[in-house]
Amino acid sequence: MAQQTYAARPAARPRAGATPPPPRAPRRSLRPRTVLVASLAWLIAAVFLLPYAEMVITALRPADELRDATYLPGDFAWSNFVDVWRDSHLGANLRVTLLVAGGSTLLVLLVALPAAYYTARVKYRGRKLFLLLVLVTQMFQPTSLLVGLYREFYQLDMLNSVWTLILCNAAFNLAFAIWILTAYISAIPVQLEEAAMIDGLGRRGALLRVVLPLALPGVVTAVIFTFIAAWNEFVMGLTLSTVPESQPLTVGINSFIGNYTVQWNYLFAASVIAIVPVVVLFAFIERHVVSGLTAGSVK
Repeated sequence: MAQQTYAARPAARPRAGATPPPPRAPRRSLRPRTVLVASLAWLIAAVFLLPYAEMVITALRPADELRDATYLPGDFAWSNFVDVWRDSHLGANLRVTLLVAGGSTLLVLLVALPAAYYTARVKYRGRKLFLLLVLVTQMFQPTSLLVGLYREFYQLDMLNSVWTLILCNAAFNLAFAIWILTAYISAIPVQLEEAAMIDGLGRRGALLRVVLPLALPGVVTAVIFTFIAAWNEFVMGLTLSTVPESQPLTVGINSFIGNYTVQWNYLFAASVIAIVPVVVLFAFIERHVVSGLTAGSVK
């Protein structure tokens, strides 16, 4: 029987009007430099994250395993967090710290925004001297003024008060906020405000509707630095607050360090609780912080 041969079918032609499939992007091979940079980045990240991992692991250790040489505990004591919250004033300390950090940040914004706007827009006599004085106040350390602050608030009967810590933290962070906001507002063209005022907005409306949205990266930068500085403040809270319930969180954590012993599991459990609100805050405004730190670098 004769063997049949079959001719190869021609390739199907695309229909008229049909879009051809997009060409596949060539696969890029990883260059040695890219691998090296990525490896170094992961190594640096691990170096910075290892202390936090050790803090969490120690917070979960039972008291009888604190001196064990093993890295991971044999039994995770989740009750350490419950004991710290129940048997100490950590809840009251956390509330005080939230009030102090939030109140001082709000007070700084209420004072720094008008001051920075006026300094950036009005060329008044003594402007450079004012900015120099603002910079000089930033150079003072709170520890050098503690005796005077203590005597002043003692005479005013304002010791062990949340308002005292709010005023002190706002005063020591106000200079930085004014400098940051003055630089951002100065970079905004004044013609935008003039156009807004021609359209019917007054000076206050131009500030709120034009300048403030454009200066939002600077505002977020001032907010985050003021909030973190007030959250981590220790010396003024230790000096101006002597009642455990009125002390901030940093002072409350220090109470787990005794004269002869240190309750490491409770100390690190309280530290984990203390960093959670800051981590949550950074997670929400991280994008604005990065844009605020890099804004103005390229024009």
